[in-house]
Amino acid sequence: MSEAPIDGSPRSAGASAAEVARFNALASRWWDPHGPMRPLHAMNPARIGWILSHTARRFPSPDGVRLLDVGCGAGLAAEALSRHGFDVLGIDAAADVIDVARAHAGDTGPAYRVALADDLLAEGRCFQVITALEVIEHVPDPAAFIRVLVGLLEPGGMLFLSTLNRTRRSFLIAKLGAEYVLRLLPVGTHDWRRFIQPAELAGLLRDAGARVTDTAGLSPGLNGWRVTRDLGVNYLLAAEV
Repeated sequence: MSEAPIDGSPRSAGASAAEVARFNALASRWWDPHGPMRPLHAMNPARIGWILSHTARRFPSPDGVRLLDVGCGAGLAAEALSRHGFDVLGIDAAADVIDVARAHAGDTGPAYRVALADDLLAEGRCFQVITALEVIEHVPDPAAFIRVLVGLLEPGGMLFLSTLNRTRRSFLIAKLGAEYVLRLLPVGTHDWRRFIQPAELAGLLRDAGARVTDTAGLSPGLNGWRVTRDLGVNYLLAAEV
């Protein structure tokens, strides 16, 4: 889910009210593995595994490590990371989606809050690990969004992003194929023009005071999604401050 102000007012890392409404409308089906979020269900084990392989180097035991999941949706990644021991706070601007996340997690899952990353920055919060998965392609100002995320990291903190590369192949596969041909996603989920290339994202991180430590592709296969070297469509990025 994208970061967005609930009233649609301008915010440095915000998105439009239309984005919030679009994802709120999908809230009740978010946890359906065969529903409109099935690509996220399918890729989640691979992306979580990649994140865990990196955090293990800094945090051999994730118990109690403060992790912020920005644009958490109904909690696919947040719940998975919480089960591994992280102290997870998931935030999203879509209130209906957060309601579903809380209901699904019950009393033992992550904490959830209707909020923007900007709100937490204004409160002086900081985290050891931040994830923003399939989010940055939905925000109108990626540079501002990255500055906020980096500002929320404590010294030595780790940031993980996953998004879509802006290539001809991603237009054919992730936009036309996924939305119009295979109907894997609702039409209008993505604007290909907002996809961001790895070099562009690395530049935004560098300008914000972070450094990229690793990138990897995320590709579907016969036995599920897997981490690859192919950055042409979906990719993962790790950064540190």
